[in-house]
Amino acid sequence: MNKLFKALNDPTRRRILDMLKEKDLTAGEIADAFNISKPSISHHLDLLKQAELISATREGQFLRYSLDTTVLEDALQWLMNLVEQKNNDEQ
Repeated sequence: MNKLFKALNDPTRRRILDMLKEKDLTAGEIADAFNISKPSISHHLDLLKQAELISATREGQFLRYSLDTTVLEDALQWLMNLVEQKNNDEQ
């Protein structure tokens, strides 16, 4: 979960996730939306992959990135259980 929160802590990575929410994109398409270097975008994409928030599929010489919400769903469930347990303990 540490990797998840680290990945979500950066506004560039959150913007990439928002873009991938709309449709799958190549690294080049993602990079075109930012005014930062392609190696920096690659670093952001790598951190998002490590956090399992995105996946990549090779299409010829390109990688197409997709949003993967499984880890977010697991984290949300954990948080909801934590809140529920706290509320039950207070009653």
